[in-house]
Amino acid sequence: MSTRVTAGIKAKGSRGSRNVFFGVAPQKGLCVTAAGTVVHGKLEGGKRVVKGMRSFEEIPHTGRNGWLNLLKFWRENRFQQLHKHMERTFNTLGPIYREKLGTLSSVNIMLPSDVSELFKSEGLHPRRMTLQPWATHREIRNHSKGIFLKNGEEWRADRLQLNKEVMMSAAVKRFLPLLDEVAKDFCRMLQTRMEKEGRGEEGKCVLTIDPSPDLFRFALEASCHVLYGERIGLFSSSPSLESQKFIWAVERMLTTTPPLLYLPPRLLLRMGAPLWTQHATAWDHIFSHAEARIQRGYQRLSTSLGRASPTGTAGGHYTGVLGQLMEKGQLSLDLIKANITELMAGGVDTTAVPLQFALFELGRNPEVQESVRQQVRASWAQAGGDPQKALQGAPLLKGTIKEVLRLYPVGITVQRYPVRDIVLQNYHIPAGTLVQACIYPMGRSEKVFEDPLHFDPSRWSREEGQRAEAAGFRSLAFGFGARQCVGRRIAENEMQLLLMHILLSFHLSVPSSEDLNTTVTLILQPETPPRITFSKL
Repeated sequence: MSTRVTAGIKAKGSRGSRNVFFGVAPQKGLCVTAAGTVVHGKLEGGKRVVKGMRSFEEIPHTGRNGWLNLLKFWRENRFQQLHKHMERTFNTLGPIYREKLGTLSSVNIMLPSDVSELFKSEGLHPRRMTLQPWATHREIRNHSKGIFLKNGEEWRADRLQLNKEVMMSAAVKRFLPLLDEVAKDFCRMLQTRMEKEGRGEEGKCVLTIDPSPDLFRFALEASCHVLYGERIGLFSSSPSLESQKFIWAVERMLTTTPPLLYLPPRLLLRMGAPLWTQHATAWDHIFSHAEARIQRGYQRLSTSLGRASPTGTAGGHYTGVLGQLMEKGQLSLDLIKANITELMAGGVDTTAVPLQFALFELGRNPEVQESVRQQVRASWAQAGGDPQKALQGAPLLKGTIKEVLRLYPVGITVQRYPVRDIVLQNYHIPAGTLVQACIYPMGRSEKVFEDPLHFDPSRWSREEGQRAEAAGFRSLAFGFGARQCVGRRIAENEMQLLLMHILLSFHLSVPSSEDLNTTVTLILQPETPPRITFSKL
C-alpha cells in the first residue's frame, strides 16, 4: 500500500529526501504550516523556526505533573469517560492541547486540517502508540508479536503479506460469500426466535430484545468462518462454553488495557497486581482458543494440500485467511499464529458493538431506515444473489456504517509519531512526539460537521464531491494509510451484510429514543446495551 509523501520543501543542496527540518540548510527557507500557507523561516539553534510560530511548551495543557493527573483520572473515574474528557478539554483549551498521564505524554488534535498534516509526516513505517501491556504479555509468554505490535521494516514486510489475504479486492471477493452466509443464518436464527418468543401486535409478530449477546456470537462466528474457513455453530440453542469463554476473555482484556497503559507492566507483574493478573489471564484464554482453532485448521489443510487449486484454495474450497497464509508460505507458522490471534481478538467487540449502535440509530430514525431499506431492496433485486454487487448498489448502507462510526468510533483516537518536525495550530511539534487525532470529539464538532448530532448516512454521499485536502480526514474510524486497521475490509463488509439482511427481513424500532450513555474500555460502547424491537416485514 502506498504511503503519503511528507510535506515540506527540501533544502537546496540537501541530500536525498531530507527536508528543511533536518541536517544543514541555508539560512532562509520555507515551511508549510498546517493551514497550507508558506511562510519564511530561519534556523535558530539548529531548529527550524516559522515566523510567528509558538514553541511546544506553549501548547495549552491539562497539568504538568503526569502522576497527579493520573491520580485525578482514577479518582474521578475519567478512564471510562475519556471521550467526554477529550471533548470538554477541546472546548476549554481549543483545538490542540498537551496531556501527561503517568508515563504517557501526548499532543491531542481534532481538526481535519491538522490531522492531514500529521499523516503527511508519518513516514514509510508509520508508528502508532504501542500497547505495552499487550507487548509485555507476548514477551513473558514467549509468543511472537503480530503486526499490531511491530514497527519498522519488520512490520512492513509482514503487513504486505497480510494485505494480500485481507485487504486486496481479490481477497474480499473470496471471503465475502462466507460473511454473507453467516449474516443470512443470523436472520434465520432471529426469525426462529421471533416465532417462539415474539408476541402478536395488529397481526404482526414482534420481538423486543437486547441483541448484544447475539451480535457478539455473530461477530465471532463470522470471524472464525473467514479466518479459519470453518463454522463453529454459535447460532445453535446451546453455543459452546469455549466460545463463551473467548468472548468473556476479549471483554476482560479490553477492560483491563487502558489503566495499564499509564503504568510499567513489568513492575505490576513483579508486584503480582490483580489488574495485571486479570489482563494476562484474559490473553491466555484468547491464545488458547486461537491455538485450538489454528491446530484444527492446520490438520485440515495438511490433508487437502494435494488438491490445491491454482487459485490457492484447497480442493476448490476457500480455506480461510489461515489456510491462504499457510499455503503461500511467506510467513512462518509462529507469525501466522500471532497475526491470526490478533485478528481474532480485534474482530469481535469491534464489529458487534458498532452494530448495536447501528440498530439503535436506524430504530430511532425510521425515515432514514426506510430510505436505506428501499435502496437495499432495489440493489439486492438487481444483484441476483451476488453480495458484492448488492453492496456496491447500496451506497447508503456504506454511509450508515460511516455515520455510526462518526458518532460512535470504536477507538476514540488514531495516533502517530511524526518522523519530522511539524507545525500544528502554529505550534512547533518535534519529530517523535506522540500525536493523537481525537476522532470522537471531531465527529461531534460543529466546526467539522454540519448538524453533527443528526444521524444522516446521506451526508457521506454528498461529501464524495468534496475535493478539499482535509475532507478525507473526517472519517478515521479505521485509521489511515499503510497502518490503517488490517481487518478493515472484513469488518466493513461484515457489518454492511448483516444490516442488509436485517433490513430485508425486519423493521426496527426502539422502546426508548433517548441518547445512549457511552463508556470507554479500550473501545467505545454503550453503558447499557440498547433494546431493539424487530418486526417481521
